[in-house]
Amino acid sequence: MTTKDYQVIIVGGGPAGLTAGMYTSRANVKTILFERKMPGGQILNTDVIENYPGFEKITGFELAQKMEKQARSAGLEIAFEEAKEIWSEEGMKFVRTSGGVYSAPVVIICAGGEPAKLNVPGEKEFEGKGVSYCAVCDGPLYTGKKVAVVGGGDAAVSEAIFLTKYVDKVYLIHRRERLRALLHLQKRALSNEKIEVIWNSVVRRIEGDDTVHNIVLENRKTGEEKSLAIDGLFIYIGFRPNSGIFRDKIETDEAGYLITNEKMETSIPGIFAAGDVRAQLVRQITNAVGDATTAAVAAENYLLEEGWL
Repeated sequence: MTTKDYQVIIVGGGPAGLTAGMYTSRANVKTILFERKMPGGQILNTDVIENYPGFEKITGFELAQKMEKQARSAGLEIAFEEAKEIWSEEGMKFVRTSGGVYSAPVVIICAGGEPAKLNVPGEKEFEGKGVSYCAVCDGPLYTGKKVAVVGGGDAAVSEAIFLTKYVDKVYLIHRRERLRALLHLQKRALSNEKIEVIWNSVVRRIEGDDTVHNIVLENRKTGEEKSLAIDGLFIYIGFRPNSGIFRDKIETDEAGYLITNEKMETSIPGIFAAGDVRAQLVRQITNAVGDATTAAVAAENYLLEEGWL
């Protein structure tokens, strides 16, 4: 097996991956980062970020660009390849990507996750044809139209607010009778005349022809079904970690998030995790950056202790 050798391999190019790569590269540790799309991860799907220290207001795209530029300036190598498999053999770690097999004594997993799916009839068929998981990406396509947002957490409520910049009407569909979002987001949404909340309801079917035309909702209290005419459906019901690419068994919680110690090290020595893929209380950019700093410093210490530096 021909491999390409590094000292640290980072999987995932969101805030965690870029931060870890900046730290290890500044320490003159030969590092490569794999990202299958664009550097930035989930923050590329965020219109305005207002809770990252040092920036009262910045777009997700702008913050991602700044992070990438700083990491590259430190010497980080970024490869646009998808990690397919990760395993360990006698202390050496291997990552098989769409471009080959790479080896390093240390791997830092910053793979993030993907939006959870409703798994209802029509969702897969209409993905990209009226079904979306990114309001920032697709919101402008629905200018002057009616859309629905599914969910009741921070992401769903903030994206419903964002969509009102373009659409005439947003139906916010929530399975309970209280939103879970932060109070200030709830207040903004509930006071917005373009947003109508449909309580205690779930989506049962998504219908249309070439594009989405309506959804069928079920009231969880009465069992009654009704059709709602819309032009687009945005789904924000949760997040699933990208933790399924490991050949070896790494300890996870029930939801599949990687369990780490205070050094961000997983149950396999030399494999660290940072950001949204790691089991923790909240998932914010600040968490990802803090995790990554710890993981990068711990990774350098590991290399020193094991005689790789």
